[in-house]
Amino acid sequence: MALHTLALKEIGMVRIYMKPREKAVGVGNRLFGGWPLYRELVVQAKAAGIMNATAHHTHFGYSNHGKLEDEGFELSNPDLTMCVELIATREELEQFCRTHGALLKRKVIVYKPIEHWEHVGDAVNTDDALKPKAVGRA
Repeated sequence: MALHTLALKEIGMVRIYMKPREKAVGVGNRLFGGWPLYRELVVQAKAAGIMNATAHHTHFGYSNHGKLEDEGFELSNPDLTMCVELIATREELEQFCRTHGALLKRKVIVYKPIEHWEHVGDAVNTDDALKPKAVGRA
C-alpha cells in the first residue's frame, strides 16, 4: 500500500444565505430584473481569485428568522433559502465581503475556519517501509 504525505493549512469558509429569487441590482439584463444574486456572487468570487465558490439549493428551511419554506412539488420555491459557499484564506474572504458589501447587505453571513489538505511529495510504499533493512558492519 502506498501512503502520501499531507500538508495542512488553515483557511476559511464563508456561507452567505439568500433567496434564489434575489437579484444583483445593476447587474445583468434589466429587462428581466437582473442577474440572480447567487450567480453574481460566484462570478465575482472567481474574478477575485477565491479558491472555491458554489451555490447550494436547499429543500427545507428558513433564514434570518424568516418563515419555514419547503421545496415545491411541481415548481421550485423562489423563497426557499439557498447558500453561496466560498473557500479561501480568511483575509481573502474578508476582502471579498468588504468589496461586495452592497450585494451582501442584510444577508446572513457565517465564517468558519477549516483545514485545507494537500498531497505533497511522492508516495511511500508501506510494504518497502516495513521491510527489515540490512545493517552494514563496520
